[in-house]
Amino acid sequence: MIVSKPIRATRTYVQKLSAPPAVVFPLLCPVREADWIEGWDPHVVFSESGVAEPDCVFLTDADPGHAIWYITRHEPASGFVEMIKITPAVTACRLTIQFRPVAAGSEATVTYSHTSLGPAGDAFVASFTEEHYRQFMREWEMRINHYLVHGTALPGS
Repeated sequence: MIVSKPIRATRTYVQKLSAPPAVVFPLLCPVREADWIEGWDPHVVFSESGVAEPDCVFLTDADPGHAIWYITRHEPASGFVEMIKITPAVTACRLTIQFRPVAAGSEATVTYSHTSLGPAGDAFVASFTEEHYRQFMREWEMRINHYLVHGTALPGS
């Protein structure tokens, strides 16, 4: 058995979204993300209901193979979702999103915590800087707000 201190990076960003949590929350789903992310196409989604739910599993492209996503908590009433993403031989990631209503719509506190699983993961974690994360979150925020206002995905992914 090998026990070692993890190489990990955790980043948090608060998105400002132009609709209330009850409208935005259902869009955080492996199926519904295709509505607002041009080109989003998970390989397979395992779901009893056909959309996001506890124990939903889906696969997406990742380097060097597929990433495996598992929804561990899905709580629409409280506006909370938690997912685990495993990219074999690269990283294990915990994603949490907590919504709260605000006068202009909602805020979503989005936290990614990546833990390296080896040399490729070490490089990924090193590149997962605060600036990189801020840019990623701003892009996501812009895309979802565009969809909330216009009802279509923002062209160009």
